[in-house]
Amino acid sequence: MRVFVLGTAQDGGSPHIGCEKECCAPLFEKGDHSRKVVSLGVVDFKNNQTILIEATPDLPTQIRALREMAHFKQNDYPDGIFLTHAHIGHYSGLMYLGKEAANTKNISVYTMPKMHRFLTENGPWGQLVANNNIRLVPTENEKSVQISDQLAIVPFVVPHRDEYSETVGYKVVGPNKTLLFIPDIDKWEKWEKDIREEIKTVDYAFIDATFFDAEEIDYRDILEIPHPFVIESMETFKDFSESEKNKVYFIHFNHTNPLLNPDSHQTKKVLLEGFQIAREGVSLKL
Repeated sequence: MRVFVLGTAQDGGSPHIGCEKECCAPLFEKGDHSRKVVSLGVVDFKNNQTILIEATPDLPTQIRALREMAHFKQNDYPDGIFLTHAHIGHYSGLMYLGKEAANTKNISVYTMPKMHRFLTENGPWGQLVANNNIRLVPTENEKSVQISDQLAIVPFVVPHRDEYSETVGYKVVGPNKTLLFIPDIDKWEKWEKDIREEIKTVDYAFIDATFFDAEEIDYRDILEIPHPFVIESMETFKDFSESEKNKVYFIHFNHTNPLLNPDSHQTKKVLLEGFQIAREGVSLKL
């Protein structure tokens, strides 16, 4: 059982539409295939199953990468897809499963109640349901979904901008290790749970690192896009032991976030402090 990082960027991707700053301008010319939108893939080699977490705009290349990790797969399509919420980078990849593209049959898509209604009642997503391209599987807050004898996934609600659906994180429970996945959340103090205590209960924690600090968003109102800054999270976890810090993988980077650049001084600072930075292709044993 292994988990693979299939993408690390924020919903808008990198390069970001309309961005003429130094963070994106060169990428429009030369590109960077490692800058896909945030997603994880889980491969159960014992039961010959693959699970995709998040359906991003980069879904075609991400599910192909997941297939290549799983030697037993005969096609690109995962056995199940788990969605966190209805912001564009986290579910819009479902469009590729429709009749204009793959025209799949009954791909299991695990959804919380509001997300379930959103996909059912709004086009073009409702067409995927009506045409049986996808099969919506209801999930509940804090209720474990047993995928196989050695894999369970537990959704839990977190505070975020819930215009169309609730927002969840996931706890992925393998036979040996457990992973926490929270790509989007408002400030940690808004959550009823203590993120420090939650990290202590798992082996890996992939957490929201949309912005490194406030300098990135001088043109936007932070009240409209609240996220825990990386510098805030590091301060929150400053008393962690070395082994606890080593569990933390920052992920979901806005196109302005210097952690996208492995050579930035911010990247070096995070690593020096003992934390991890998620990179596409990282593989961890569950």
